[in-house]
Amino acid sequence: MPHDHSHLHDHAHSHSHGIGGHHHAPTNFGRTFAIATGLNVALVVAQFGFGLWANSLALIADAGHNLSDVMGLVLAWAAFAFAGWRPSSGYTYQMRAASILAALANALLLIGAVAVISWEAIERFAAPQPVASGTVMLIAAVGVAVNGASAWLLSRGSKSDLNMHGAFLHMVADAAVSVAVIAAGFGIWLTGWQWLDPAVSLLISVVILIGTWRLLRDSLRLTLNAAPRDIDPAVVRGYLEGLPEVAGVHDLHIWAMSTTENALTAHLVTPAGHPGDAFLHKIAAELEHRFGIGHSTVQIEMEDRGACATACHAAAAR
Repeated sequence: MPHDHSHLHDHAHSHSHGIGGHHHAPTNFGRTFAIATGLNVALVVAQFGFGLWANSLALIADAGHNLSDVMGLVLAWAAFAFAGWRPSSGYTYQMRAASILAALANALLLIGAVAVISWEAIERFAAPQPVASGTVMLIAAVGVAVNGASAWLLSRGSKSDLNMHGAFLHMVADAAVSVAVIAAGFGIWLTGWQWLDPAVSLLISVVILIGTWRLLRDSLRLTLNAAPRDIDPAVVRGYLEGLPEVAGVHDLHIWAMSTTENALTAHLVTPAGHPGDAFLHKIAAELEHRFGIGHSTVQIEMEDRGACATACHAAAAR
């Protein structure tokens, strides 16, 4: 059944980058991330290589843990690069969603790595293998130094940028994990208990899995255009419905354009007439300030046709 879905409307757009307000990248953002990423890539290679040489599963697991944060650094860095890239006129949102797909791929890769490490650790409990504990402690100590230096670099921008703050926390956690590897190496050297190596590798696997599960869940949600985890659509609707000029709200949609930018569309019913551009600009500013929604499109209607449209859709479905 054909139906009429035309509305009297006006649109208000607000465009800004970041979550929870204007979070512009600091002038040294790219350089800081490049240095931190380079240091951690070198660390991952060293830990993996020496882990194989020293026969230490814990050191290899620590390399996997650091690799997860290297990917996180790259994602945070790429989010800003993708935001301004225009591959063609057909990509009206540019390449912002690429960061969401990258996060999903990252999560799946890490889950696979955790499965391999855990399986090997379980086998080593049954047949312990000798570990070069001195090498393990030395390379893990290098890991503490590299992660500490990376955290220090990122700390300068972590208070003003959400991505940098998240990366800073990851570097601090990595340093703590490397300390656990040092403790395992020392324990093996002191007691000869080879089972400490697979035990610590399982512990690190759990740490990776906890962080990866949240990444997997959130990236899947964003891929399906669900509202970002930290935005409650009911609260947003309540704010819009509470405006004195608004008699009703329908067709409210909230989704993530990327891992750092959120968007909203909504129809507002204002029976008293169009409330004016100042009203629209105020809504856009409040949505960004309160909820971190930097891209908002609001359509004004003089009468509520949302109920009619819903009824027409239901009739068409029958």
